Amino acid sequence: MDPAPSPELLARLADDLRRADYTVGALDGLWGEEAAAALHRGERVPARRVLDARRGEHGASAPLAALGELFVLGLPVPAAEVGAAFAALGVDGAARLGLVRESGGQVTPALDLRPYAFTDERGAVEWWMVSDLGELALGHELGEQHVLGVGGASMTLSGLMLPTPARRVLDLGTGCGIQAMHASRFAEEVVATDISGRALVLAGMNFALNGIEGVELRLGSLFEPVAGERFDRIVSNPPFVITPRTEGVPEYDYRDGGMVGDALVEAVVGGAADHLEPGGVAQLLANWEYRGDADGLERAVAWATGAGLEHWFVEREVQSVAEYAETWIRDGGTRPGTSAFDRLYDAWLDDFEARGVDHVGFGYVLLRRPVEQSDASGTAPLARVERRHGPLGGDDEGLGAHLAATLAARDRQVLLDDTALSATRLRVAGDVTEERHYWPGDDDPTAMLLRQGGGFGRTVAPGTALAALVGACDGELSIGAIVAALAQLLDVDEQALAAELLPEVRELVGDGMLLLPAE
Repeated sequence: MDPAPSPELLARLADDLRRADYTVGALDGLWGEEAAAALHRGERVPARRVLDARRGEHGASAPLAALGELFVLGLPVPAAEVGAAFAALGVDGAARLGLVRESGGQVTPALDLRPYAFTDERGAVEWWMVSDLGELALGHELGEQHVLGVGGASMTLSGLMLPTPARRVLDLGTGCGIQAMHASRFAEEVVATDISGRALVLAGMNFALNGIEGVELRLGSLFEPVAGERFDRIVSNPPFVITPRTEGVPEYDYRDGGMVGDALVEAVVGGAADHLEPGGVAQLLANWEYRGDADGLERAVAWATGAGLEHWFVEREVQSVAEYAETWIRDGGTRPGTSAFDRLYDAWLDDFEARGVDHVGFGYVLLRRPVEQSDASGTAPLARVERRHGPLGGDDEGLGAHLAATLAARDRQVLLDDTALSATRLRVAGDVTEERHYWPGDDDPTAMLLRQGGGFGRTVAPGTALAALVGACDGELSIGAIVAALAQLLDVDEQALAAELLPEVRELVGDGMLLLPAE
């Protein structure tokens, strides 16, 4: 593959992919729902059987089927069928781009090329993404310089990304370029860095293939390529995987940062403080170690507070060291039950044992550099720490917009004292529902729940007064008027009721369950 693939060849490739309707929906329709589900599990046999049957019926594969078999299933395809699919590019052009190899009338994939679809605040998008071949196509373990394609973690991070406009965005450790591509939809300028020169070549290829401009690629480790620069936004899926620094243990560029334990995440957090503009936000995925009696999440939060950053940590999962080792050994393509797997397993457990680590946490991190205050009053800094293990109750794809909205609401409500908050007319968010549970025959509920349909899908068990207040929040009455009416109805002291309810109202505003009026 040339260091700088030909723009003309990439334009021809894009024309061929459009002509073949090489999209997520078309491929799923081609091999059917069950085969598509099997592919998501890493199994290609059902899809291959569908394509074999179609070839038997029609004598040759249509362009869409040929491309799907070649790049998604990672199987050899007759050169004549690939040539028909690449009518503009040709098999030779595909080989010059480094996409395929031809031998004996058969074409095999040299890179992974597949469609990627998503919907964000600006609408529905279809891209094509080039990366290195995965274990399914290779049939063996991944190489240490492997450039990963779009996976679960990258989609999680892109879904978390704040969709609000930004002037400069840094994608730290860009890999195939997917986060930079998402950032380009709301940023004026994007800088994408990586320690892997190969990753930068493939990222540049993806930008050109999809017509994305304004992304600058820079080679180097962590923040070295942007020394002395600041950004409105930093996004990173860093190589945070905790890997033994032991001879014979592979270190993959895309996931292993070359530091001991969770030191790389600590370095990213600390470096973000020096590269954010005031008010700027960094978002990343991260691991943190639980060492004996030391709480791993609290350790990670201390990195942010020590760097002087406001923060919002959401711990999504905690794994035992055994589970963690198994996950990442399999990720590299080493199969359980082999001597190689056992050797790596021992290395991982030895490393954790030597440092007193018994569990590893994983989660979402949002960091913000405080804005310098022009007066001495200041505001309460953002300092939110949550453990939300297991499936979220809301919509994962809408988390970025939810984070942006709740951050903005939180920043507005901390500026309101209790008097100002009492004068505010709030309304219930459209995705909030109320549940009431009764014992048979009782008129009064034994339990009430407020459920959030989007965002983190939070559930709140309100008391009688808070439930009544939320029910009255239709944007017509102020919070103070609602509290006064409730105090009279419940025959309680109004000031005492306000002191009880206003902190709970602030929490509901911060969670996006109660909405402030438009500015």
